[in-house]
Amino acid sequence: MPSAAPRTPPADGPSSSAGRPGLTLAAVCFGLFMVGLDSTVVHIANPAIQADLGASFGELQWIINAYLLALAVFLIPGGKIGDRLGRKRLYLIGVGIFGVASIAIGLVGSIEGVLVFRALQGLSAAMLMPQTIALLRATFPREKFGMAIGIWGGVSSVSIAGGPLVSGIIVEQLGWEWVFYINAPIAIIGIVFGAWAITETPRVTEGRLDLVGVVLLGLVLFGVVFAVVQAQVWGWGSGRTIALFAAALVLFAIFLRVESRVEFPLLPLGLFRSAGVSVGGMVFLANFFAILGVTFLITLFLMNTLGHSTTRAGLMMLPMSAFSIPSAPIGALLTARIGPRKVAAGGLALMAIGLAVLTQVDASTSYWWMAVPFVIIAFGSGFAIPSGADLIVGGAPVHLAGVASGFQTTCIQVGGAIGTAVLSALVASKVAPAVKDAGLPAEAEAAGAAGVTFDGLPAVNDAFVSGMHIGLVVAAGLCVAVAALVMIAVREPAPRDARTALEDAAAPA
Repeated sequence: MPSAAPRTPPADGPSSSAGRPGLTLAAVCFGLFMVGLDSTVVHIANPAIQADLGASFGELQWIINAYLLALAVFLIPGGKIGDRLGRKRLYLIGVGIFGVASIAIGLVGSIEGVLVFRALQGLSAAMLMPQTIALLRATFPREKFGMAIGIWGGVSSVSIAGGPLVSGIIVEQLGWEWVFYINAPIAIIGIVFGAWAITETPRVTEGRLDLVGVVLLGLVLFGVVFAVVQAQVWGWGSGRTIALFAAALVLFAIFLRVESRVEFPLLPLGLFRSAGVSVGGMVFLANFFAILGVTFLITLFLMNTLGHSTTRAGLMMLPMSAFSIPSAPIGALLTARIGPRKVAAGGLALMAIGLAVLTQVDASTSYWWMAVPFVIIAFGSGFAIPSGADLIVGGAPVHLAGVASGFQTTCIQVGGAIGTAVLSALVASKVAPAVKDAGLPAEAEAAGAAGVTFDGLPAVNDAFVSGMHIGLVVAAGLCVAVAALVMIAVREPAPRDARTALEDAAAPA
């Protein structure tokens, strides 16, 4: 994670520990559980939010992307601010803001308000997430750090895997607002327990925060994601879309120039002298482009096209999320045995196979045509995550290990945001002409793009499924392309022991 600055006590440091390791681990798991849960519960809750607040298809995407984008932009500065202000302090502040933002989402009563407070959730998640690993690094002795990371990863996986099912039950029984309200008691207990259990770590006072870099990187990420989302409304060839992409490119060039000149850069360019770092980042981008983009579309297909309840849709999605729990540790052990290059390429290839099988799914096919590829995708993703982390951490200079971890986590969030936007845009591009040909009003495009069926208009209904299939093919193609890039551009580093591989896979677990 980005919080592991060069001066943070490393996992292989002295065997003595500061504070109370077991209690610290239990305390940070409250914040970790909230962030993991809210990364997946919203997929099942989205149709209910749309029906209640009248959200457009584009606004549904931003319910997900506002969270991911804010988290991506502020992860690296969040870690550095924690080094300066105190990791315990920033963790507790982040948990508190996350709880308040969650309550506000349920109370605000407008889609605009939901988007604002989802972004605030992402910002607070970026404040607390880097501190969890940093606090464990500073608290646990070397010989027990691997065990702590195993529990950390297990809590994260369980919260992410349980999100769709928990959301389905809550939405059906209590309403979509309670998907967010449940964070309030978790946040209160987490703050009280954390204030008592966590010992503050020493602060880092040297060096200045690269505020110009933070602003420029934020504008670049926002510009790219906003352009992709709005392209389905403006058109890919419109002047506004092209201008926004061009502005993001210019700002990125300025960002690179600034980072090459400042004394304490947000993202040191020397980090990318190794092909492993750059290609490892592409592994994360492709992985989460596919996972989050496909999850968004499949959820709409299950609930709006097939008409399943939220609880049933959550249960049907469970194979993909549940099998991610054992797959990552297996991937880490394979990485230690045969090296990250082959495991990363193999994991992405598995994902491509699962995505390709999903293209056979339509409104009349058996559930097994989804369940089996869900499992294949879960294992492919589980193999790609620790091996991608190994490529980045192994390729980065030792003194930039913390920044490298921040880079890989940013790639996760950016990949998810762009994946959701691009695949949704592909669906919308197929639905729009079908709606026009059927003589339906323009407002029907949003419903059709969200998978809602129209009686007596099979062409419109088939357009959503066709667009979903194209999105699956694009995601699979990206996975294959990055897998080939891994095999061509990366040299296999020296093998490492299994425990070290598990520890290095901690940040994206």
